[in-house]
Amino acid sequence: MNIYVGNLSWQMTDDDLRTLFEQYGSVTSAKIVKDKASGRSKGFGFVEMPEDSEAQNALTSLYESEVLGRKIIVNEAQPKPQNGGGGGGFKKRSFGGGSGGGGGYKKGGFNRGGGGGYNRDF
Repeated sequence: MNIYVGNLSWQMTDDDLRTLFEQYGSVTSAKIVKDKASGRSKGFGFVEMPEDSEAQNALTSLYESEVLGRKIIVNEAQPKPQNGGGGGGFKKRSFGGGSGGGGGYKKGGFNRGGGGGYNRDF
């Protein structure tokens, strides 16, 4: 079972994480996710345990426990979506050009004057 561990202390190492979970059984891997540029912990990681019963015991035992002054979050990790999409966020959209000189809110907003825009003939 792959376990997500969040809200980790910045001082925690991969070895600390492994040791924490080895109390409950065999650990295949323990990895804290780090920022690529700075190398600093992102505050979460993953632990892989081959035995589901041991992993479940670790989940229930470590739920809301405090480690190095932080209340950690533990739950079964969900696999990444396979569709290649994701990332969320918003796409920048244009609502017409800022036709005409003028000032104020006309620039870059909805086309309020002239040609395009909304049909106001109700």
